[in-house]
Formats: sequence, structure tokens, C-alpha cells
Amino acid sequence: MAASDRELLAHSASGEHEAFEAFVARHQAAVFRFATAVSRDSSEAEDALQETFLAAWRGAASFRGEEARPWLLTIARRAVYRLHRRREGEPSDFVSIEDLGQKAGWGSEDPETEMASLQDRALLRHALSRLPATYREVLVLRDLEGFRGKDVASMTGLSIAAVKSRLHRARLALTAAVKEEVSGGS
Repeated sequence: MAASDRELLAHSASGEHEAFEAFVARHQAAVFRFATAVSRDSSEAEDALQETFLAAWRGAASFRGEEARPWLLTIARRAVYRLHRRREGEPSDFVSIEDLGQKAGWGSEDPETEMASLQDRALLRHALSRLPATYREVLVLRDLEGFRGKDVASMTGLSIAAVKSRLHRARLALTAAVKEEVSGGS
């Protein structure tokens, strides 16, 4: 049976490099995926990945949880924001809910066509990259990584109500971005 995250970190804290290498191997894909989604810049995501695991190495002795992925993604989130506090050209977070709903196609006649377009990964990836970082992070944590709302709230420092609101807006914004991509307007 594979060692738990807690066991790997405890062994890492006592200087066992192999345990930390196993820990990194277990979690690096998820951390990089999240950092890339939040930062939209692969070199920035790589830097955040390195900072995340450096912080995990330093904090290994103080880890008290069972599963380390939420802890790591919280560290990664902070690293991304620390690396690039001001993004030039970052879309504004605020768009009225009515405008998002209209752009997302509330009441449209052809939902099958819209759903088919959502299956195109490249289109979806590009549409996701156009969203503000605050929307991307809740979408990735909740819909791609599968964390529960309370876990997303804990990792992002938001209330559960704020996570639900931001997630709703993020889903609408993503749907609107996909529609815009499909219709040819970038």
C-alpha cells in the first residue's frame, strides 16, 4: 500500500529525499494544471510549481492533514498571485449577471449545438484562458479538480456564498466565451 501524504511529508521532514520525490510525483501534475489555469502563463506556472514544492518542503514538519492536495493548491494559488500581482490585460472580474446570462445564451433555441461546442477541448481551453483569474481558479478547483464548495472556500479564503456566486458567474462567463469563440468573435 502506498504511503499517505502525511507519512511522506513526515519522512520528508526527517530528511528523506526519496519520500519528498514520491510526494512531488504524486501531486505535481495537479499543482501545475491549477497554476497554469490561474496564471495563463506556463513559465509563471512553472515558477509557482517550484515555489509551491519548496514551501511544502519547508513546511513538511508542520503538515497535520491527511490529504495534501488542498494545502498544495492553496500554496500554489498564493505563489501565482505573488509572482504576478498586476496582470496587464487581465479581464475585469465584474460583469453584470444579466450581461453574462445573455452572453451565455439563456433561453437559446439550440442547446445541443452549444453542448457539442463545449466538447472541443482546444476551444474550451482558449475560452477558459480568457476569463479573469478569480473565475478560472474557482472553476478549476470545483469543476476540474472536484473539490467541494467548502474546500474551495478554504483554499481561496472566500466564504462559501462567495464561492457559489463566483462559480456561477465563472460558468456563465465560460459559456459566453465559448459562444463567442464558436461565433468567430475573439
